[in-house]
Amino acid sequence: MMMVRKSKGLSERHHKILDLLQKYADKGYPPSIREIGEQTGITSTSVVNYYLEQLEKWGFIERDRRISRGLRVVPEKLAELGNALAVPVHVAAEAINDFMRIPVIGRIGASLPMPVPASDFSYYDAESGVDIARSMLPTKKADGLFALEVTGDSMIDAMVNDGDIVIMRKVENNAEAKNGEMVAVWLPERDETTLKYFYKEKDGYRLQPANPTMQPILIKRSEKLEIRGKVVMVIRKVSGLAM
Repeated sequence: MMMVRKSKGLSERHHKILDLLQKYADKGYPPSIREIGEQTGITSTSVVNYYLEQLEKWGFIERDRRISRGLRVVPEKLAELGNALAVPVHVAAEAINDFMRIPVIGRIGASLPMPVPASDFSYYDAESGVDIARSMLPTKKADGLFALEVTGDSMIDAMVNDGDIVIMRKVENNAEAKNGEMVAVWLPERDETTLKYFYKEKDGYRLQPANPTMQPILIKRSEKLEIRGKVVMVIRKVSGLAM
């Protein structure tokens, strides 16, 4: 078995995934998405899919989404790593100069408000995160960015589905949120968190789902409401793969 050489163009987790895929290739079958997560220390299948998408884009793996475990490494690309060529030149330059790591700090409900925000916002370990090129983000500043895994389907018409990862920018106070922005809200008196569109109303606030089967959540002005962050990007979960 050929071990993947470390390179500047790939992160530690990229290498762990490639090494694991090589081990399974020697066994004659690929691992499932869940097995990849368990054996590389990634707690979210959505984050595993994110890294697999990058490796596929760079040509290190091939995927067949029509079948279960449809993953295979590309030996020619791994041979390039053996010659210290991490990725194509333009991709390597982007990875070296622009990549930033954004911590995945927990889960956010996109259905009915989820109870116990403290447990949701500490669901992942301190090392959980996603690597994203700055050029993919609407802002080049990494300060205040964090990620949450979405649970529920109240925002499906906004193309945010169960299992997706939302990249958030932390806000210092509620005044920073504008009508129509998608935000992570904590309702202290209910001890609940939720992901919704935010609107200021005459008598309070409206948390609007993007699902025609669901009703908005109306919050009286006398009830406490804290906006934890605003969505700046969505990393979509890849469907059709074994979990």
